[in-house]
Amino acid sequence: LAESGVPQLVQPMIWDYTADFDVESKVQLIEKYRRCGFSKVWFASAFKGATGVNQSLTLVGHHLQNHLRWLEVASSSPADVLEGIALTGWQRYDHFSVLCELLPVAIPSLAVCLQALKNGGYSEKVKETVEKLLGMSNLETDTFMR
Repeated sequence: LAESGVPQLVQPMIWDYTADFDVESKVQLIEKYRRCGFSKVWFASAFKGATGVNQSLTLVGHHLQNHLRWLEVASSSPADVLEGIALTGWQRYDHFSVLCELLPVAIPSLAVCLQALKNGGYSEKVKETVEKLLGMSNLETDTFMR
C-alpha cells in the first residue's frame, strides 16, 4: 500500500457508530494506517439514525457516548493524525427502507454531540449550554427525548 502512492492521494475515514466500541483497537488501526504511509485520518460518528432501521426517536445518550469514545481515540492518538470528524445523521438504512429519526427529533442529539466535541467532553456546563441554546428546560440523555 505504501509503495502504491495511494497514501499521498487520500485520507482514510474510520467509521463506528456504536456507543461502546473498543478505543484501543481504533488507536491500533490508526497506527497501522500510519505505518502504511497515511499521515492523516478522519473519524465518522453518528448523531442520529444508527440504532435501528425503524427507530422514530433519537436516544441522545447512545450518540453522546459514541462521540465521547471518539474523543478518547483522539486523545490516545498522535496529535497531528486527526484531520477531522464527520458527524453523520442517517435517515434510512437502504434505499428500500422507510425514513427513520427525522432531523427535527434529532436536533438535541446533534447539539449535545457538537458541544461535547467542542468542549472535549460532556459536563453539566455542556448540558446547560445545550438547554439554553435549544430553549429546553431539561435535556434528557438516558431516555428518549419528548
